[in-house]
Amino acid sequence: SEDSGKYTCDNGNEQTTATLTVKALPVTFTQPLQNQQAEEGGTVTLSCEVSKSNVTVQWKKAGKVLRPSDKYKMRQAGSAAELTIHNLSGADA
Repeated sequence: SEDSGKYTCDNGNEQTTATLTVKALPVTFTQPLQNQQAEEGGTVTLSCEVSKSNVTVQWKKAGKVLRPSDKYKMRQAGSAAELTIHNLSGADA
């Protein structure tokens, strides 16, 4: 963390110094993904929220990383992340 480091108190005659260590908290999901049902040919948006703003999330299907395309649109604002899937087919389930 940028606040970690050595801090000194100086009275003009003497100094005392201490080290501050700031531990980073793990990023957790404050709002998990929810199961959804949608119709073939339609569009669905999956959304979740993480505990820290501006943490980049990665979207995956069956372990494979999804890339932005005409089919997959990813949006992230602050701690909220969204995946929109267009033109749904049975293979998208």
